[in-house]
Amino acid sequence: MLQQRTLKSITRAVGVGVHSGQRVELTLRPAAPDTGIVFRRVDLPSPVDIPVRFDAVCDTRMASSISPGGDPGGPKVQTIEHFMSACAGLGIDNLLADITADEMPILDGSASSFVFLLQNAGIELQKAPKRFIRVLKTVEVRDGEGPGAKWARLEPYHGYKLAFEIVFDHPAVSQTGQRVEFEFGEGQYQRDIARARTFGFAKDVDAMRARGLTLGGSMDNAIVVDDHRVLNADGLRYDDEFVKHKLLDAIGDLHIAGHALLASYTSFKGGHALNNTLLRALFADPTAYEMTTFAREADAPRGFAELPPAW
Repeated sequence: MLQQRTLKSITRAVGVGVHSGQRVELTLRPAAPDTGIVFRRVDLPSPVDIPVRFDAVCDTRMASSISPGGDPGGPKVQTIEHFMSACAGLGIDNLLADITADEMPILDGSASSFVFLLQNAGIELQKAPKRFIRVLKTVEVRDGEGPGAKWARLEPYHGYKLAFEIVFDHPAVSQTGQRVEFEFGEGQYQRDIARARTFGFAKDVDAMRARGLTLGGSMDNAIVVDDHRVLNADGLRYDDEFVKHKLLDAIGDLHIAGHALLASYTSFKGGHALNNTLLRALFADPTAYEMTTFAREADAPRGFAELPPAW
């Protein structure tokens, strides 16, 4: 049986929210089978649990944020996509995430710090079958019309693969790869995707901070680009780090579905909003998906039984 996974022990991290600039403490705890991933706002007078679900997403401006029932006026946890991407990359099904503010810590701006945090806790197999969402027919959503339209698509596939394309007419970005493909079955998430950092343009910083955004952003947790070049002294971690970060985000956004996907995902100039719209379109059509498990690991798609080991 392909089994569910949780953490073996408790682990903690302290950081700042990239938009709020607030100090935040994060405590990750094991959870029982079929719990899913649940955030708990422990800073509130009465702690509030926020289970991760596609319909809990309440805001997709600059990040993916969730609240109970998707209520935009309710308690929320912002900027969860990098953490969710790490959970997807390590095959984590169940955990509790206690948080002392309304935004996840940005740490180094990628998913790699969360990968390290999860592995530091240890990963434990559970006596329950791992549940997958298998896409049965093509679902596509679009924003705009014509050649400039943004779109995202899910198609049936026995496994999980993603392709993402960006279009930035900027010297520092256009000279790097603007399209990337990744196959989960190859088992190289940590090596090839997890270290890609979020990025921003220096000319936008003042305007964003005036809107209360990127108050915690710095070259320690983001790639910063001026009109011509990358300003970070250490340069890029990948030759195509810009598009790889967009794919990292997509992996996290799609893991908000609540279970691992069996699908082929393709996106052109997509983002958090389009990714959540895609999930909502998928779940709005009961004929477009099914829940499945694998009684024998040999029947699972290549790579899913060989996720980073539990120890």
